[in-house]
Amino acid sequence: MKVLACDGIHEDGLALFRAAGWDVTVSDPIKDPATLADALGDVDAILVRSATQVPAEALAKAKHLRVIGRAGAGVDTINVEAATERGIAVMNAPDGNTLAAAEHAISLLFALARHIPRADAGMKKGEWPKAGLTGFELEGKKLGVIGLGRIGGTVARKAQGIGMEVAAYDPFLPAAAAGKGSVPLKTLDELLAWADIVTLHIPRTKETTNLLSEERMRAMKPGAYLINAARGGLVDEAALIRLLDEGHLAGGALDTFVTEPLQADSPLRAHPKLILTPHLGASTSEAQQAVSTILARQIIDFVATGAVAGCVNLPPLTAEAAREVGPWMPLMSSLGRLAARLVPAPTRLTITYAGRTEALDTRPLTRLLVAALLGAHSGRVTPVNALQEAAARGLTVAETVGGDGDGFDRLLRIRVEGEDRTREIEATLHRGPRVVRLDGVEIEFDPQANVLLLRNEDRPGMIGTVGSQLGAAGINIVNFALGAAGDGQARAAITVDQPLSEAQLDILRATPGVLSLQQV
Repeated sequence: MKVLACDGIHEDGLALFRAAGWDVTVSDPIKDPATLADALGDVDAILVRSATQVPAEALAKAKHLRVIGRAGAGVDTINVEAATERGIAVMNAPDGNTLAAAEHAISLLFALARHIPRADAGMKKGEWPKAGLTGFELEGKKLGVIGLGRIGGTVARKAQGIGMEVAAYDPFLPAAAAGKGSVPLKTLDELLAWADIVTLHIPRTKETTNLLSEERMRAMKPGAYLINAARGGLVDEAALIRLLDEGHLAGGALDTFVTEPLQADSPLRAHPKLILTPHLGASTSEAQQAVSTILARQIIDFVATGAVAGCVNLPPLTAEAAREVGPWMPLMSSLGRLAARLVPAPTRLTITYAGRTEALDTRPLTRLLVAALLGAHSGRVTPVNALQEAAARGLTVAETVGGDGDGFDRLLRIRVEGEDRTREIEATLHRGPRVVRLDGVEIEFDPQANVLLLRNEDRPGMIGTVGSQLGAAGINIVNFALGAAGDGQARAAITVDQPLSEAQLDILRATPGVLSLQQV
């Protein structure tokens, strides 16, 4: 496995990749999409921070790329939609830099209140710039927090600790959440009219771009302050300058910008009422170490086992749910491949999770099965894009949960329909991963093994005849499961120690009494 690490990823995370046997390439930021596309031609994962952006065109040659990892929280520099279409997982590490980002927002709050940058600059020029730098006390002031997630919640808690009155607006929380926590929720209009200082802690999306437009900033309390240490583009920068010039807003602090690095001639740089920092929110040694190791563990586990953590384009799994789902993952992949051999052009897939299923999150399991079913006939189907690919190919996927497990703690029933055939598989993890019925006939076999599926006339001597021919070919039988279909025919699942060649299969198919034979 190969990983490309751009943008100064902390060495502790890279060491985890090396310990897992990965080939690690370290690169400076790659700004040109065509150059990045070439670099991604043979890598399995790429790690970025903010400097290297991953647009759709950069993925054009990424034939092996399985994961894009963002060493931080926001993924707005990555085209998640394009990655999803190509079956590429996008992961982040939102917990690793929470404290660093929150503390930076608080530091900007203090810097605004006491004019610290201007005081420092004057002192270093030989001045004694006390006049005109009278500040204000934070205790008792009203702080409006936009976004009450990990970082926003931490900012709110710390601000309450210094005696500020805190309220919040969160576009991703339902109105029913108001009043349930220690921070009261308001509408955005209410919050802007109420707050002495507004601080932003939300991702940049289509819906949140220019959330603080000129109209909304004019709705802020006259003399209020604005802090954006979240993502560039949340604030209309040109409108902010106008409102500062007019005196409607008293000041602002920005750590993130629409264009980064900020242009040398940007009017933001020269504005006396603005404090600017170069996207330092996550720039602590502790945060960089944490996000790199969190991300590395997530990617290594994902590639090795299919475990999903920190993935923004796959359904999330709690640790408890992951423990329940984990044992089923290899079985789902092998059943998907088996279904593809049984019905090469499926049009409908029905999956029933029967028995005790209350603790089983079926979403990743269904995606795994669909990916294996479709991926057998094309190269780029993964759990990330499996359902989109199914819809595009006209495959209807239906899922039901619950019902009788027919004596098993949990029983998986799969019905695969095509234009000319329908096949049914029942499987369980009881005494190991195994199929327990095929097309209603009770035969047991491990779908992960080398298996021959035989349909033959139900008459004496068939087992011996087939066994003798396999022995003559030097093929050892590991297990022979036989079931009568009740129609004068029998079904058999023969587990062998090695795959058979097409010539060997043809000899068996020509054996009198053999009606069909498939190798799966």
